[in-house]
Amino acid sequence: MVLGTQHATGTLLSGGRPVAQPMQEVLLEALQQHLAMELNASSAYWALAVWFAERDLRGFSRTFKAESDQERNHAGLFADYLIARGQPVVLGGIHAPKQVWNDIEDVLLSVFQMEVDVTTSLHQLYALAEQSGDVRTTVFLDPLIDQQTASEDEAAHRLGRWRLAGGESAALLILDAELEGGKATPSKLAA
Repeated sequence: MVLGTQHATGTLLSGGRPVAQPMQEVLLEALQQHLAMELNASSAYWALAVWFAERDLRGFSRTFKAESDQERNHAGLFADYLIARGQPVVLGGIHAPKQVWNDIEDVLLSVFQMEVDVTTSLHQLYALAEQSGDVRTTVFLDPLIDQQTASEDEAAHRLGRWRLAGGESAALLILDAELEGGKATPSKLAA
């Protein structure tokens, strides 16, 4: 049997795996691009963890290291999904992350924008999956979109708290301590 060919029963084979539902090429490419986006976000968060560690801000450093791990895990989820669907996992280029920022607000604004970009990408993937009639992919994306919305909220919360503090050095140490203690999360009104 040849890989990537049509099986006698009509089931498409890709990479040796049977495919229950073929995936449209545009959706496949978008999923692969998003996987690369997650890996780039992991790299960007790792750079932030290093930057804050160099400034002895342990709470920020640990938080961004955890974010790096989470983004790499998200990339793994996309790879697992593509494999489960019998599709190739194409790893796009990982860019050198930014390592110089003007100030804390610049850092937090960059983080917020990165989270917004990932959210936008997930929404675009969802729309492509709907247009393709690929319910499997929309079901896969649902919990990821929920998690991403929470990540965007946390990034907005950090930026908002920093802006509220007016850029004071003492406030930076308080925020760092809150992050280290796991107490720097947005308020929730629902039970």
